[in-house]
Amino acid sequence: MANIQYYDVILKPVITEKSMQGMEAKKYTFLVHPEANKTQIKEAVEKMFAGTKVKSVNTMNQDGKTKRRGRTSGKTAKTKKAIVQLTAESKEIEIFEGL
Repeated sequence: MANIQYYDVILKPVITEKSMQGMEAKKYTFLVHPEANKTQIKEAVEKMFAGTKVKSVNTMNQDGKTKRRGRTSGKTAKTKKAIVQLTAESKEIEIFEGL
């Protein structure tokens, strides 16, 4: 397993209708490094966003989709998503404000 630093764990936030509804319950969705585990994701969120306390982390692996261009077929990259639940007394994450 590769040595992953906390700033390499979270790649980008996922902005969808479903993830926006989850923000009301302090659930935030991120695209994360494929080799990151739940404890690394929890540490990364707490270090990157001051004042946040993580209650739980749910992860899901998504296989790449099959794409075709003429006769040639291939697959897109695999991705891993994490849904992070914050505690009730935790601060909200600032990057999602105003969306």
